[in-house]
Amino acid sequence: MTLDSTDQRILNVLQRKGRISNADLSETVNLSASACHRRVQRLEAEGYIKDYVALLDPRKIGVTTTVFVEITLQGQADELLEAFEKAVSRIPDVLECHLMAGTADYILKVVTESTEDFARIHRQHLARLPGVAQMQSSFALRTVFKTTALPL
Repeated sequence: MTLDSTDQRILNVLQRKGRISNADLSETVNLSASACHRRVQRLEAEGYIKDYVALLDPRKIGVTTTVFVEITLQGQADELLEAFEKAVSRIPDVLECHLMAGTADYILKVVTESTEDFARIHRQHLARLPGVAQMQSSFALRTVFKTTALPL
């Protein structure tokens, strides 16, 4: 299925206001409530909408430090990549893990309470990841811009 302009408007609104009522959504995208509801159900069924989440304020829950960790592995064998990916996916402080092209094999986005807490995460988790040859951490000083909305 291809997305038409109405589907795109619905998705744009839902990316920014996931808890909007169907009545408000249908009014915003200029569609009847029943037609809007059917479209949202179809977008969910076809996998365009994966889930609905609450975005938390990191400061309110005490995770004010963001660290980007570049990791280079000892090799590129499938078994090593799979072992690394399985292990890193179990670390709760890692929000994102991306396989990269370039100098690093992976880049991780880690959130933590402080630099001291990152040292604990590094010691207990990151330093024990399989196949790591080199690791470089960069601390974000401030978040200038952040969104979860994909461009449509």
